[in-house]
Amino acid sequence: METTVRTMPAHKHIALVAHDNRKQDLVRWVKENQHKLQSHFLYATGTTGHILSKETGLAIKSLISGPMGGDQQLGALISEGKIDMMVFFWDPLNAVPHDPDVKALLRIASVWNIPVATNRATAKFLFESALIEQEVDIEIPDYQAYLDARI
Repeated sequence: METTVRTMPAHKHIALVAHDNRKQDLVRWVKENQHKLQSHFLYATGTTGHILSKETGLAIKSLISGPMGGDQQLGALISEGKIDMMVFFWDPLNAVPHDPDVKALLRIASVWNIPVATNRATAKFLFESALIEQEVDIEIPDYQAYLDARI
């Protein structure tokens, strides 16, 4: 597929997601990075968003709960270019009933080439980068060219 370029703004739209066993780990990480996160637009799946808002006071747009469709809502936002990066503390050692949704979310994030941190170390690398506060050009699939070739 051909690609095009999308410019991520300096103030990123960041998705925050965590499986049940990792929610407190994400809360701790968000508290540690609150000064950086407060200058960005934050989104989260339902339960995670409510916990993060309550614990940190940050403004977070909460979608519905992941197992109830929140993972798919987030995937749609990614495919629409409305999410610039995702911090998803998932639990690789614990199967979840909505595992196909989780895999689809990670897949769509990869398709649309957004940075994804699935653990504290990767999140630290992303948020310590100077790019977190800058406009950044990324390559994304050229969907219009794809459609034009099909017509």
